[in-house]
Amino acid sequence: MINRVQRERGQSGFSMAEILVVLAVVAIMVAVSIPFIANYRRLYRSDEQSMQILDTMREASQLALTRRRTVRFEIDLTDNVLLLIDERAVGQHIVVKKLPLYALRELRYDVVPSGVTRPNPPNYNDAVFATDTLGHLEGTTPVTNHNVFALRFRRDGSVVNSAGTLTSATIYVFPPASYGSSTPRNIREVRAITIFGGTGAVRYWKHNGATFGAA
Repeated sequence: MINRVQRERGQSGFSMAEILVVLAVVAIMVAVSIPFIANYRRLYRSDEQSMQILDTMREASQLALTRRRTVRFEIDLTDNVLLLIDERAVGQHIVVKKLPLYALRELRYDVVPSGVTRPNPPNYNDAVFATDTLGHLEGTTPVTNHNVFALRFRRDGSVVNSAGTLTSATIYVFPPASYGSSTPRNIREVRAITIFGGTGAVRYWKHNGATFGAA
């Protein structure tokens, strides 16, 4: 009798009751894990965005060296994107890469976080956002007057600002305590990126609650 039941179960697969139990267990596991995953991503959002900015800056430097002309890196807060712009010629500044940024209610890039002292050394000036005067083309459409922070990577490896002046800078990335606030939600979530204008060398920093340390 037992052998017959086992044989019938083996022939027909799992019973409906067993399938329902498995589905119920999976549903419970998913319900428990979703908040954990969301909180995990929220906690490491500064790292994720900082690494994207860092990688894009490095890509700008490499493109400038290989194409033998200036490539501009921009953090554009008007469209909330990262841009790589190939400065082929006057009036021919073409976007070659566009990446979305987290919204300012989630991460800030445009101010110095309260209670934080910049990495020192190197003690580079804080990034300043201003109206874009160089502009670029989106397809065939000219785009100007956006609120941006721009770095122009030259073919000799150096980095200049919009006016062509050699520049070094410190960029901050952090989640605000509330929308529009310059106070970090948690000072340990503050990140910084420094770039040396002489060579284009970049470095990534994490705040430990007291000061920045190189990551």
